[in-house]
Amino acid sequence: MTGAIAFDTHRFVKRLTDCGFTEQQAETLADEHVTLLNANLATKLDLAELRADLLKWMIGLLIAQGGLIVALVKLL
Repeated sequence: MTGAIAFDTHRFVKRLTDCGFTEQQAETLADEHVTLLNANLATKLDLAELRADLLKWMIGLLIAQGGLIVALVKLL
């Protein structure tokens, strides 16, 4: 995946330490959150690539469907 997701780790760690987490626990959780966000969220580039792939498939299927219809009409 390309691109970075904005996540304020300093604020996240501060809020956790204010609630009773140790700094090490809070930093570990922040690191894991960043890893999960970067691994699982789609960026605009990901969506654009997906859109292009779907468009290719749709056009290919429309051409195949047209060919099938022409073949069936010829058989009648």
